[in-house]
Amino acid sequence: MSRYTKSPLARFLIVLAFIVLLTLFGPEEKSLGSNVRIVYLHGAWVMTAEVTFLAAALTGLLALAGVVAPPLRRWQPALHAWSAALGRTGIVFWVTYLPLSLWAMQANWNGLFLAEPRFRLALTFAVVGVLLQIGLWLLSLPRLTSAGNLLFFLALRIAFSRAQDVMHPPPSPIFKSGLWNIIAFFVALNLLTWVAAWFLTRWWRGTADYGR
Repeated sequence: MSRYTKSPLARFLIVLAFIVLLTLFGPEEKSLGSNVRIVYLHGAWVMTAEVTFLAAALTGLLALAGVVAPPLRRWQPALHAWSAALGRTGIVFWVTYLPLSLWAMQANWNGLFLAEPRFRLALTFAVVGVLLQIGLWLLSLPRLTSAGNLLFFLALRIAFSRAQDVMHPPPSPIFKSGLWNIIAFFVALNLLTWVAAWFLTRWWRGTADYGR
């Protein structure tokens, strides 16, 4: 295997190519037809961002808990570094999910509903998240990074739990559909996207200045 393909970033790009190919062959849906494939990808992307933010928050919490929990102290540098890497991966997926959301709106509803409450909230958190990650990277303070990732995730979940649902009716229409071919495809797409997130996180982890 080439040393280039051993790079986590190269593997991320390879998995990304597989995700695109898999999406192209996704099952069609009666109402949306082939355009539903964009919805699948959009859903997997935002779920991956949320899972990664959760992981960043949890690793950050464990790192911070090392102050009062002696068994965790030896792992603090690594946990801080993983929280930093996961936070960066999360914001990459979150920011790139926004154009997918716009694409899904245009393809399936023939227009951009930019006033949609959850989209506006997502855009706000994208801007805040990018600025936060840049600030944390520049300051390079492990405890601050972990605390920042934890607080960002909590703010994200609280804000979205209170947001009005317009174009995102709960629970997930895919899992509620009862169409097992679509459900299985969506689960597979999510798993593949999580693999991509893992490789991107490993790449960010390799650039960390602490916790090596």
